[in-house]
Amino acid sequence: MKIAVQVYSVRDHINDSETLLKALEEIKKIGYDGVEFAGYFNTDAAAIKAKLDEVGLVCVGSHMGLDDFKEDKLEATIEFVNTLGLKAVGVGGAPHSTMEEAVNTGEVLGAAEKYAMEKYGIRVYYHNHCEEFVALENGLYPIDVIGDRCSLEIDTYWSFHAGQDNYKLLTEKKDNIVLVHVKDGIDGKPKALGEGNCDIPTVIRAVKDIGLDWIIVENDDPVPTGFEDIARSIKYIKGII
Repeated sequence: MKIAVQVYSVRDHINDSETLLKALEEIKKIGYDGVEFAGYFNTDAAAIKAKLDEVGLVCVGSHMGLDDFKEDKLEATIEFVNTLGLKAVGVGGAPHSTMEEAVNTGEVLGAAEKYAMEKYGIRVYYHNHCEEFVALENGLYPIDVIGDRCSLEIDTYWSFHAGQDNYKLLTEKKDNIVLVHVKDGIDGKPKALGEGNCDIPTVIRAVKDIGLDWIIVENDDPVPTGFEDIARSIKYIKGII
């Protein structure tokens, strides 16, 4: 099992293209195998890929906006991420509070996934928070409505905080899950791994059982800095995998 980190976790260290590329160097030094992006700071895809290759990191995913997957921007989006060498790209969230919104989000991503799969074998995913596990007016959950139309990246802290059994969730949706966020927290406040009350060992067991090669560490609110926080997380996770 390889360990990536969502670059959003170290956003306090990044404010432009130069610091983005420097952050990749530090992420590798801390011990990570890969990254998932959440913005590129106007950096050329080829320059990012060159830095990834130089330091020995793999790009496993990227969060972009829903508009980036609509027809007028889709080709440029997929060409950009294909240059990065990833095999999955998605959104960190999109409208889903009504049935109409959930269907639209799923259909935009589903159409994008069809295009990306046919051209480069790239999956397109939706990343959840808590609200995707609140039933819509017809009793269906947004996570199911969206997940019927595109792939999923399950954030296992937000699903846990929403009252889900992560082992059950991951194993039941295994055929549609491309990536998993391993995250910890207390009462909805994210923490470094091992510092919250999410059952991380069970999440790891589920990831192994469904056959995923990667896990992605993320902290929305790192303390005291992003680099220090993700260093504590990788130390914890390496101790249990």
